[in-house]
Amino acid sequence: MPSFMSGSNITGLCRELSENSVIDPKLYEKYHVKRGLRNSDGTGVVTGITNICNVHGYLLNEGELEPIPGQLIYRGYSINDLVENVEAEDRYGFEEIVFLLLFGRLPKKKELKNIISYISLKRDLPPGFVEDMILKAPSKNIMNKLARSVLALYSYDDDCENKGLDSEMRTAISLISKLPVIMVNAYQVKRRVFDNASMIMHPINYEENTAQCILSMLRPDRQYTKDEAQMLDRLLMLQAEHGGGNNSTFTCRVLTSSGTDPYSAYSSAICSLKGPRHGGANIKVINMLDNFKANIKNWEDEGEVADYMRKTIRKETNDGSGLIYGMGHAVYTISDPRAVILKKKAFELAKGREIEAEFRLLDTVERLTPEIFKEVKGSGKAMCANVDMYSGLVYRMLGIPEELFTPLFAVARMAGWAAHRMEEMLTGGRIIRPAYKAIAKSREYVKLDDRDNIER
Repeated sequence: MPSFMSGSNITGLCRELSENSVIDPKLYEKYHVKRGLRNSDGTGVVTGITNICNVHGYLLNEGELEPIPGQLIYRGYSINDLVENVEAEDRYGFEEIVFLLLFGRLPKKKELKNIISYISLKRDLPPGFVEDMILKAPSKNIMNKLARSVLALYSYDDDCENKGLDSEMRTAISLISKLPVIMVNAYQVKRRVFDNASMIMHPINYEENTAQCILSMLRPDRQYTKDEAQMLDRLLMLQAEHGGGNNSTFTCRVLTSSGTDPYSAYSSAICSLKGPRHGGANIKVINMLDNFKANIKNWEDEGEVADYMRKTIRKETNDGSGLIYGMGHAVYTISDPRAVILKKKAFELAKGREIEAEFRLLDTVERLTPEIFKEVKGSGKAMCANVDMYSGLVYRMLGIPEELFTPLFAVARMAGWAAHRMEEMLTGGRIIRPAYKAIAKSREYVKLDDRDNIER
């Protein structure tokens, strides 16, 4: 007798499931359902109010979208001003962004010094955690290990169900501190178990900030330059927050609205960020770049690059998706401020190095994409490079392995998730519960003995 889960049996049942689940796309128009919480013009459906971040990429002029240079604003401060002032003072900025997002204002000098010190001192994982949660249960995907580890930390917290603001803040900063350590440890274990490579686990250096800590723990010799650490710091600043509507932050707010604990809410956000339509996009750009490098003989020849891009958009090359990864954004139109800042800083660091040619190739792709899309697809929609266009190559320049591209995004975004969770707790007041239009027709119940006679 075949097993219930045997190939032929489960394949047939899944085929029936598909037939019973298909929904005619025309029904979304008929019932005015906004798929993906998107309006017909591509803008997001407003589902809440936030005082944390503004992502601005267009104006609504007489009912029509008018593209403008992108703006990213943390608690009222332009990301451009935040980054430029940190660079002018030749210092690190991620911990300042953490303070700003969590407490709603810029820290004073002593406060900044204190939070940097506190974050560094809170990096230690509970006794036995690395052995029990990471070494004994290795994962090929570091994002899954991050989510599982955050959820597991609930069991090590004696006050895990305390939802008072003080307790929530301590939990948030503790996770901001610990995520880099969990990430690097999980990666080292993954190398040993799945890659048959050496596992090197360094002790924590409490004198290092977040960017320094990541590079120090990741590299066998613990060596890094100031330029490298500041480059990574800028990436963390740029990716720390992006409004309440992005998928992972909205996921965090949805779980928070149910009244669940912080560890459950944050682990769910990590699971959301793992998706290639969200945090995993920078890997897609790197894979596309490698494909272009292998198939374009002269990277400086714009005509040759354009010809290959046309084939890519026609689904004849790369992964057959027809996409130029790293181009386009749900909100930004003329420019993504994160991509502009990152590109400028990256080109400075890459100058004179072998990897500079790869950055120039991406720059060519960025410049040509809107024109070629219009030519091949007939689409004149405003299109700009997003942060993923350059972040993956920056990570590669810093010697950071591909497996950590998305986990590093999570390390940075933890600050934004925490700010939104606490805002939801303080001001949300209701469980988030959108509606779905049910279209299934009523059916008569069939007794068990009669079901064999039903035609499928």
